[in-house]
Amino acid sequence: MREAQPPAARSRRRRTVGLAAGTAAVAGLATAFVVAAPPSESAPRPVARATVAASPWMRAAGAPLTVIAHRGAPSAAPENTLVSDEVARRGGAVWIENDVQPSKDGVPYVLHDATVDRTTDGTGPIRSLTSGQLDALDAGSWFAPAYAGTRVPTLAAQLTDLRERGGKLLLEIKGRHSRAEVDRIVREVREQDMTDRVFVQSFDVPSLRYAHELAPELPLGLLRDTLDADPVALARELDLSAYNVSYAALATRPQLVGDLHAAGVAVNVWTVDTPARWKALDALGVDGVITNRPTELGGWSSGRTS
Repeated sequence: MREAQPPAARSRRRRTVGLAAGTAAVAGLATAFVVAAPPSESAPRPVARATVAASPWMRAAGAPLTVIAHRGAPSAAPENTLVSDEVARRGGAVWIENDVQPSKDGVPYVLHDATVDRTTDGTGPIRSLTSGQLDALDAGSWFAPAYAGTRVPTLAAQLTDLRERGGKLLLEIKGRHSRAEVDRIVREVREQDMTDRVFVQSFDVPSLRYAHELAPELPLGLLRDTLDADPVALARELDLSAYNVSYAALATRPQLVGDLHAAGVAVNVWTVDTPARWKALDALGVDGVITNRPTELGGWSSGRTS
């Protein structure tokens, strides 16, 4: 996603929290970003989902929203780290959303920003640092002293963690990547036998094209903070499984959910942190929500469908 830092994390940098306490602390800590016009809370669920071939990425009528933990649990642990993933997992999240970028020597690392400055004790663009330099960085102290020594994980380390401990990965290819860089990502997913548990997304269309050429078995999602002129046509062109759009953008054309569902394309919305907006998106029929508050969304969603 575009936003540099989940809002709640800014106010928690100096507060010492343990892993178990961090799990409980998820509740109420993230703050929703502001948009001008929310989708109507009374909007009907699109009926088109019953008229297309079943897609594993579209939720059935009456099923709860898919909860996607944005960078793990960033209100309770340092984002895009294995401990953040674990906090989200302990809070009930199955899907983890993280970002991948290469080091100077081509090793894929899990990091959101173009530089390491905000979330580590280092400085400089990630692409200017070697894997050895990145491995030496402290990615936890900025958040809280309890997380001192937390490392920036490689994609390989994250995949191993998910494979062994459970979970699925919504993996954003961050920024423009060459074909060789996408190939390295794909090879690491395949080498760990994780193709059935990884969903690739990106704002960068060429990166998605490379991913599809290299690994047609991987589902693809196009990230958007403004809507394309014809999202359905673009989804067909790119062979998308999902169109992953910001809440603000979807608010400008909420009927797009039905149009995409009619084409067999799922809709996941980012980054949404308040019950009022969860309710509006649930009524609109979106399939998944990317959130800084995965534990609360999971409880809220389950309660509505129980």
